[in-house]
Amino acid sequence: MFPILAAVSFSHLLNDMIQSLLPAIYPILKATFRLNFVEIGLITLTYQLTASLLQPFVGLYTDRSPKPFSLPVGMTFTLLGLLMLATAPHLGMLLVAAAFMGMGSSVFHPESSRVAHLASGGRHGLAQSVFQVGGNAGSSLGPLLAAFIVLPGGQRRVAWFTLAALLAILVLTVVGRWYRHAMKPGTSRAHASAASGAMRKAAGPIIILAVLVFSKYFYLASLTSYYTFYLMAKFHVPVRTAQIDLFIFLGAVAAGTVIGGPVGDRFGRKYVIWLSILGVLPFTLLLPEASYSWTLILTVVIGLILASAFSAILVYAQELVPGNVGMIAGLFFGFAFGMAGIGAAVLGKLADTKSIFFVYRVCSFLPALGLLTAFLPDVHKRREAA
Repeated sequence: MFPILAAVSFSHLLNDMIQSLLPAIYPILKATFRLNFVEIGLITLTYQLTASLLQPFVGLYTDRSPKPFSLPVGMTFTLLGLLMLATAPHLGMLLVAAAFMGMGSSVFHPESSRVAHLASGGRHGLAQSVFQVGGNAGSSLGPLLAAFIVLPGGQRRVAWFTLAALLAILVLTVVGRWYRHAMKPGTSRAHASAASGAMRKAAGPIIILAVLVFSKYFYLASLTSYYTFYLMAKFHVPVRTAQIDLFIFLGAVAAGTVIGGPVGDRFGRKYVIWLSILGVLPFTLLLPEASYSWTLILTVVIGLILASAFSAILVYAQELVPGNVGMIAGLFFGFAFGMAGIGAAVLGKLADTKSIFFVYRVCSFLPALGLLTAFLPDVHKRREAA
């Protein structure tokens, strides 16, 4: 069902393009509302926690009672958040706007991930990568569009992106119709019930995977939220140049996403997790010492390698607990968003009390947690033996 995969990936592109506007316009919001780094981190924390806390519950509920048309409803929350963001007069309204955008994301990711799983034809890693690459491509487009659309006209230009939200609502309505016919009555409830015992047995590996997600997204928070400030402070580049550099990094993340799923399908997801988390360590250690040109090169390499992790981790977890696709997707998407939000807040405080340069030195050691991959069982071999 490649047309459905393409549609849900395109919707993911539109969704994450809209979501990535928030960190992309931080320099504008910082100047307009005279925010410090702690307040910037608080906006990210509000968005990420709203998304992360709701996602597992949305996934758990829809595993038992799928709601095909919840996808356009979730995008409507995002559209409302955009309108609030464009017209917010103070920090309080910015936080409300961030919360609405987070709620939209919390509905979109578990259900759209399930659609990708249903349309995969058994190649779950490939399907998850196709789905994820749409999101990462959208995340990379957000800063670029912010540089050329929002920056020249200011905060109110954010309202133009409601057109993308409306387009996503139309596409997701079509996807919802296919989803409604693809689901077999009673199947989800039976699978979810059978999966509860598997979840208890898989608790140890799930915790290890959560730690790996922590290392990935805590590090990514240092780049997505503060990379523009780092470049402006260290190399004195203008805001637009810094936003374009952020686009280049996020573009590398989008390209790297394609690798993890199909390689995991072929050789095993554990190998992909090894390479993508621990393999990025030498480059993160070099980054704080690099010149401007080498900083751009290193962040591209970091983005390419680190991006392959999430699809492999998510499908690995779904194979550990078959039948609870939505709950696992919600749990890991939600945890990833939560770690990014907490990371943004903690690193913002660290940047205020120490310096933005100190943040990148501390974060450079996080990929060493990839050593924990050694304790994961080899699900790929186990499945082949069965």
